[in-house]
Amino acid sequence: MDSWDFAGRLAQLKQQDLYRSRQIINGPQGVEVHLDGVCYNNFSSNDYLGLANHPLAIKAFKAASEKYGVGSGSAHLICGHSAEHHALEEELASFTGRDRALVFSTGYMANIGAISALVGQQDAVFEDKLNHASLIDGGLISGARFRRYPHANVNRLAELLQQSAADKKLIVTDGVFSMDGDEAPLRGLIEQAKKTQSMLMVDDAHGIGVLGHTGGGLLQQQGVSQEQVPVLMGTFGKALGSFGAFIAGSEELIETLIQLARPYIYTTAPPAAVMAATRANLKLCIEDGWRREKLVALVEQFRTGAKQISLQLLESSTPIQAVVLGDNELTMAASGALKKKGFLVGAIRSPTVPQGSERLRITFSASHSSTQVDELLSALSEVV
Repeated sequence: MDSWDFAGRLAQLKQQDLYRSRQIINGPQGVEVHLDGVCYNNFSSNDYLGLANHPLAIKAFKAASEKYGVGSGSAHLICGHSAEHHALEEELASFTGRDRALVFSTGYMANIGAISALVGQQDAVFEDKLNHASLIDGGLISGARFRRYPHANVNRLAELLQQSAADKKLIVTDGVFSMDGDEAPLRGLIEQAKKTQSMLMVDDAHGIGVLGHTGGGLLQQQGVSQEQVPVLMGTFGKALGSFGAFIAGSEELIETLIQLARPYIYTTAPPAAVMAATRANLKLCIEDGWRREKLVALVEQFRTGAKQISLQLLESSTPIQAVVLGDNELTMAASGALKKKGFLVGAIRSPTVPQGSERLRITFSASHSSTQVDELLSALSEVV
């Protein structure tokens, strides 16, 4: 195949059941979404707390749009950093129990920016093999010696750390793994970081809002301090129902990122109205503990029902529930059959997940009803 033969490459992807297509949503995000005039039960969104279309967030967005307009106009370090950005950063610092927080335009940019600012060619970075692509890319882009350890294998990480002669060592992990739904072995990672004078960074994009008594994430749930996990990343586009991301940590860490994180320095700041909506949803996240309680109940209901119909689930107590089918074609067929029954469920294929672990990725929202969960289980019993 000619190296520039796009048509041939696309045909190959289709033949391998690896072709990706977009779905056009007509209407707001929610547990029911409209595609081409058809209403579907949505079990593929990361809107875990059901805040993406909350009236208070919309009200805050509208009010801020009237005051600030629809664009920030520039990067944070020029003239794009509004009072809404600054207030959100202060509220995030309090929310996470850290000295300061720094808003980024996306989670991808936050991870790439933080890792590449913290380590370079003379350093080493150690990552879980199931880390999100943005963490992997951040490690590679940094130029540091890049090592990956088997998923959640603290013993192998310890070996790799002992073998490294690098002066600066950065351990990087997801908090809640986005495709499996399980949690990082945080205590073991903290112990290894302390033993080897390494720095630990946790991407808690799928834990923020979901875990902890006020939604502070995996670190809050396990009572972990800023000293133990110096670098915390979280996003707004999942449980917090808006758009963007942040890094939280010490005063010195945040100032370092402001000076050195290129994806922060050289991009336009998010609109102030989005920050205002995020502030409204952050308040709801903290105050509405019933949303997390509802998620726990829905996940327990689903896992109990899945066991009764012999579905193969990965171990997870979070809103991310994976039904492993182990084949691209089977996974695409199952997702398509569920769609015909009125359910949107993500079909996750390699290379997003390791070959042989292709799966349906089912996600729950506090806005789902127990009836919807029963109906999903009924559909799965016929399809899988």
